Amino acid sequence: MENEKNLSEGNKEEITEKMATEKNKSEYEEYCQMCRRPASIAGKMIHMPNELCICGDCLQKTFDSINGGNFPYMEMLSIDPSMFRFGGEFQKMPKVKKKAKAAKEKENEQEKVQALDIKKLKAPHKIKAELDEYVVGQEHAKKVISVAVYNHYKRVADKDAAIELEKSNMLMLGPTGSGKTYLVKTLARLLNVPLAITDATTLTEAGYIGDDVESVLSKLLAAADNDVERAEHGIIFIDEIDKIAKKRNTNSRDVSGESVQQGLLKLLEGSEVEVPVGATNKNAMVPMTTINTKDILFICGGAFPDLDKIIKKRLNQTAMIGFGSELKDKYDEDKRLLEKVTVEDLREYGMIPEFLGRLPVIFSLQGLGKEQLIRVLREPKNAILKQYEHLLELDEVKLVFDDSALDAIAERALEKDTGARALRAILEEIMLDIMYEIPKDDTIGKVTITGDYVRGCGGPVIEMRGSEE
Repeated sequence: MENEKNLSEGNKEEITEKMATEKNKSEYEEYCQMCRRPASIAGKMIHMPNELCICGDCLQKTFDSINGGNFPYMEMLSIDPSMFRFGGEFQKMPKVKKKAKAAKEKENEQEKVQALDIKKLKAPHKIKAELDEYVVGQEHAKKVISVAVYNHYKRVADKDAAIELEKSNMLMLGPTGSGKTYLVKTLARLLNVPLAITDATTLTEAGYIGDDVESVLSKLLAAADNDVERAEHGIIFIDEIDKIAKKRNTNSRDVSGESVQQGLLKLLEGSEVEVPVGATNKNAMVPMTTINTKDILFICGGAFPDLDKIIKKRLNQTAMIGFGSELKDKYDEDKRLLEKVTVEDLREYGMIPEFLGRLPVIFSLQGLGKEQLIRVLREPKNAILKQYEHLLELDEVKLVFDDSALDAIAERALEKDTGARALRAILEEIMLDIMYEIPKDDTIGKVTITGDYVRGCGGPVIEMRGSEE
């Protein structure tokens, strides 16, 4: 009897404790362990093991993140995703119809075919006209590149030709700041084709630290969103190609010179190459794909410093005493000296003949003079002056550069001898104080930059709002 009495008293104590615990729980509002919102805001809580509470929104987000937003595992198991919708109206996830997806893929394929239709290719004069809107001067270079690109894509589109057309890879020479890279970027944007811009200085012989030659194709594949067919019709621009010339008077192994040129031969000629997807080097953990380079247009560019000395040396061979002789300093001030370059000059510079043989189109860009620098400042579609004018327009201020300011900016740029690249640095220096002070004063309506201000012996002309009228 005493045992039964003790048991009954023990049960009463347990029941009393449970009731007290439930009472305490009811006094405190439940909250989500993930977003920390109370039940009054988040809605009804879902009780998980270990006394965890999660709101319906957080649980739904968890399901979405696990299944990538489309619930692939639930669809595979024929489970309706709306069963897992909490705290709101049940909404079924929209499913992508296979027929619609197939139709879209077919439409994309048709667009690719149309893009390479010979009748719809832009003629050379139209390509050059569009380049004229962005690139100032360099008329010969724009003409050569327009014809070469047009012929290349005619070759790609004409698959059933009885006569097989050879590829017209290009070698572009020009001093720094003359617009080599900008010309290629503009061309790829106008043609709407994938473009990969790479630097030859990072390339080394296979087996050494650095990028293999196949890395240039990896960049093109990434630019084409890993679409191999689209990448095989793209453009690769290899900049600083003069840095892989044969080294002279060296006792060490040349792993970034002649050996890189030899490695690029198979790419320029056209061959099937295994390329790592999403990486620059081959290893066991990276997937591989095969790209055929026969329809990829290669454009190589470089400044080739001191090449002018080799050209002058060849041209001055006729300098001697007597009739028919020429002065040795005849070509010292010749700005168009690079136009006289020959394959023999490039071979003497350090480029191997096999490499030059695969670049049949060789042309040069001229160094920019004062008049051309002034045109670069204001004529192109994205001219530097137009960019600064638009920046101040956002502050409701009109910016004006008078002719003397443009002359002074061009003169300073010529002193730096870095071409169009110097213009941006000079303008940043000139505009620093103006762009710092203008947001302070809402009464300023117009700022005129003068030549004296550019030369550092005066200030800009500032007009207040309302004074213009």
